[in-house]
Amino acid sequence: MTIYNLGSINIDHVYRLPHLPGPGETLAALDYRTGLGGKGANQSAAAARAGARVVHLGAVGPDGGWTLDRLRGWGVEVDHVARVEAATGHAIINVDAAGENSIVIHHGANHGFAFDAVDRALAGAAPGDLLLLQNETAHQARAAMLAAGRGLRVMYSAAPFEVAAVQAVLPHVTLLALNAVEAAQLSAALGCAPEAVPVPQLLITRGAAGADWIEPARGLHLHVASPKVAAVDTTGAGDTFAGYLAAGLDAGDPPEAALRRAAAAAALKVTRHGTADAIPARAEVEAFLAGAGA
Repeated sequence: MTIYNLGSINIDHVYRLPHLPGPGETLAALDYRTGLGGKGANQSAAAARAGARVVHLGAVGPDGGWTLDRLRGWGVEVDHVARVEAATGHAIINVDAAGENSIVIHHGANHGFAFDAVDRALAGAAPGDLLLLQNETAHQARAAMLAAGRGLRVMYSAAPFEVAAVQAVLPHVTLLALNAVEAAQLSAALGCAPEAVPVPQLLITRGAAGADWIEPARGLHLHVASPKVAAVDTTGAGDTFAGYLAAGLDAGDPPEAALRRAAAAAALKVTRHGTADAIPARAEVEAFLAGAGA
């Protein structure tokens, strides 16, 4: 099977700080580096490094050629990524001494491409393939409707959270992925408990507290613990989890196995500085699981 990912591609500007700045505070960075990021690129990198066939959809600007080279180097197919005049999306990421982050993004090319590119890419999809979506690009709702109509499963990471965007995509979603804060926001917006959100499958990630998989129709609620590690940078951990989970489900793994591997991959990621470049390969994750006795 194939994973199609309509997702953002960002150039990350990462600043390591003694603590996250408060209002009006100016801090000198302890370190600065650039790298590949964006929720879409991170998830594509994770799914590909987990062993899935991944086709990325989206856009970059004139300054983004190297980002496609990086994705291609991990096995991600990028022939359907549009080249536009707008600058490639970018993110300003502040990371404190405990590994927590504060992020500001600029959409750039991620919002500057026509839907035709998505339509052409999904013309090659087959029923049972998987479409990944997040909230950092244009055309999510239209792509979700098109994919669901063609028999694809739709996995949607509803971040950055926006009620209107989620409500537009929700009718076409197979698996909705939220963190604990986003789950609370959606629950408040819809006036129902997370377990009552009208989707077949729901994933709620809880950082170091693990993650929950919920299938209301089956009365199924699974919890996976997060391996205990010393975190240095939590940026991209949720995307690593999502990409690895998508790859496992695409390969036909039962949810329990896919969740356990995704949790291990996310745990390994937070022990490393960086985003897409820091996502572990499948062999590293399997060795980590074996060493943990999983």
